Formats: sequence, C-alpha cells, structure tokens
Amino acid sequence: SCTTVIPLTFQTNVLTELRKWKLSLIEHHKLQMRQEKEKHAAHVRELSNEMENLKELLRTYEISIGRKDEVVITNLTQALERQKERLVLMRNFTLWRIQHVQAKQEEYANRIADRQFRTALMKKVWAAWRSLSEEKWKEKVAKACQLRAEDVCVQLTNDYEAKIAELTATLEQTKAEILRLHSEREHYEDTMKKAFMRGVCALNLEAMTMFQGK
Repeated sequence: SCTTVIPLTFQTNVLTELRKWKLSLIEHHKLQMRQEKEKHAAHVRELSNEMENLKELLRTYEISIGRKDEVVITNLTQALERQKERLVLMRNFTLWRIQHVQAKQEEYANRIADRQFRTALMKKVWAAWRSLSEEKWKEKVAKACQLRAEDVCVQLTNDYEAKIAELTATLEQTKAEILRLHSEREHYEDTMKKAFMRGVCALNLEAMTMFQGK
C-alpha cells in the first residue's frame, strides 16, 4: 500500500474545489428546474386568462341578445297597441259615417269598412309572421353563438393539452439530462480520485527512492 506524503493543504484544496464544483452544478440544475416551473406556471395562467376572457365574451353576447329580444318584444307590443287603437278609431269612424250617410252610400261605405278591416287583419298577420321570423332568427343566432363558444373551448382545451404534453416532454428531457450530468460527475469524481491516488503513489515512490539513494 502507498503512504500519503503530499502536503495536507494540497489535499484540502482539491477536496474544497470538488465540493465547490459539486455545489455549483447542483445550484445550476436547481435554477434550470425553477425557471422551467415558472415558465410552465406563467403559461398556465395565460391559458386561464384566455378562458376567462372567452367566458366573459360569451356572457356579454348572451346579455346583448337578451336586451335585443326585450327591445324587439317591447316595440312589437307597442306597435300592436297602436294598431289596435287605430283599428278601434277607424271602426268607430266608419260606423259613425255609415249612420250619417245617405242610403245610396251605405253599400260603398260597407265595402270601405271591409277593405280597411282586411288591411288591418293583413297587418296583424304580417306582424305575427315577422315576430315568428325574428324568434327563429334569435334561436339561430343563440345556437350559432353556443356552437362557436363550444368550438373555441374545445380548441383551447386541445391547445392546452398539447402544450402540457410538450412541457412534460421537455421536463422529461431535462430530467434525463440531469441524470446524464450526475453520471458524468460521478465518472469525473472517480477519475479524479484515481488520478489523485496515482499521484500520491508516484510521490510516495519518488520519496522512497530518494530516501534509499541517501
């Protein structure tokens, strides 16, 4: 066996440098892992904000459609009321005219009244048809908005899952790189130990040779 003859200070310095190199390597990898986690957390927050913005936009669309429906219903109700009042006034005027005209104009007045009544009825039918058409249009718009929102949510979910998979793969690569660096470090430490021991043995042999020569 070889006997250690080199100064104790040299051994201490070598061990200190090895410890410093080890600590520096560990801190470097910790920093890389922390940066990756921060990037991942920031990306998750960004996706969450996008989801909240889309939900808020959908709520805004729903409120807008609801308000528009209320305005349309109010306008139609008011129009029907005004039309009803007009019909009542026109009918009363026609009846009053029929009562005060001559006998020869009774038939003509009746035709005018019937024509006006048919016109009012056609207006009512047209208003009802328009109301039904607007109701169907509202349903189509609401359905289209819902389908669009669902498509956006599905797309965001797919993008989010794809990005998570990408980040997971990156994390696995980083772990593999860390394991490789740990292996290289162990190999490097083993090589340094062997070189150190060879140096110690060489110094011991040289010292023994000098002592034997003396």
